[in-house]
Amino acid sequence: MIVEELAILLQKHQLSMGTAESCTGGKIAHKITSQAGSSAYFKGGIVSYCNEVKQQVLGVSAADLEKFGAVSRPVVEQMALGAIRVLNCDCAVATSGIAGPGGAVPGKPVGTVWIAAAYKNQVVADCHHFPFDRSGNIEAAAETALVKLLGLLEENGIK
Repeated sequence: MIVEELAILLQKHQLSMGTAESCTGGKIAHKITSQAGSSAYFKGGIVSYCNEVKQQVLGVSAADLEKFGAVSRPVVEQMALGAIRVLNCDCAVATSGIAGPGGAVPGKPVGTVWIAAAYKNQVVADCHHFPFDRSGNIEAAAETALVKLLGLLEENGIK
């Protein structure tokens, strides 16, 4: 299970993590805190469902929100880095997308989710297109975010 793998890795290297979630609504934080002992490495999560919270709490640029929209690479990258800053943790994941069934806009259909993982000042982000219903899209995005963070840590020699 990805949550258990991540927990072992974070504890082994005495690293902390946090989350900045929009479309997943706290699902990632829930998955992490469902593990006994998660307080050893999980600092907290920010559910930034509206742009105001993305800006005021996570420090996402208003100009980027206007230019690219909330469901975009620049925004999700800033969310992840903002979580590291606000929560004072070593790494973080962030999600912003359209879980469905409504909310689609031209070029961003239901199931479109940008996911970022950050470690210190390094951040990686990708766009995913999940084909599920709302709960399936949320679950898939949460799992993908955790896999992305695990991969980023391993790329940085944390194994």
